[in-house]
Amino acid sequence: MLVPVVDHADGLAILLTERAADLRNHPGQIAFPGGRVEAGESPVDAALRETEEEIGLGRAHVEVLGYLPDHLVISGFRVTPVVAFVRPGALLRLDPVEVAATFEVPLAYVLDPGNHRSRMRPLGDGHVEVFDIPFGKRNIWGATAGMLMTLCALLGDAPVEGGADSATPAPRT
Repeated sequence: MLVPVVDHADGLAILLTERAADLRNHPGQIAFPGGRVEAGESPVDAALRETEEEIGLGRAHVEVLGYLPDHLVISGFRVTPVVAFVRPGALLRLDPVEVAATFEVPLAYVLDPGNHRSRMRPLGDGHVEVFDIPFGKRNIWGATAGMLMTLCALLGDAPVEGGADSATPAPRT
């Protein structure tokens, strides 16, 4: 799974997909591009291959930075999030069988705790706290929100220009 951070001149943004409505697993959900690791592939190779297959983002536009911790999903999958900078301006070609749309969320918006909505979800005999990140008419939730919350925790006190009302982070130096 690729966590694409688009490196715009005016700030960083997270590139997300809206999955096609006809998919068997997770139809219509907001997700990062990515999928299964094939035999002999590393998580990076799988993330880059799947991203190119799903949204047409070629490896030449991607600079891999590293990994977030593995994320275990309720559906039984273990996801290895690969974080990468993406140069802006790449022409995306969406596979309509897998992806209905792509969109970007400013990283400052994701990092702002005021945009995180906590809720309790039943799990087994108890409940677990999960987060939603509403953005416009879309809601980022589930594994995608969980991985973004992990990114927020790892970035911790990263400086973000403009405070809670800003949707533009400080440029990367």
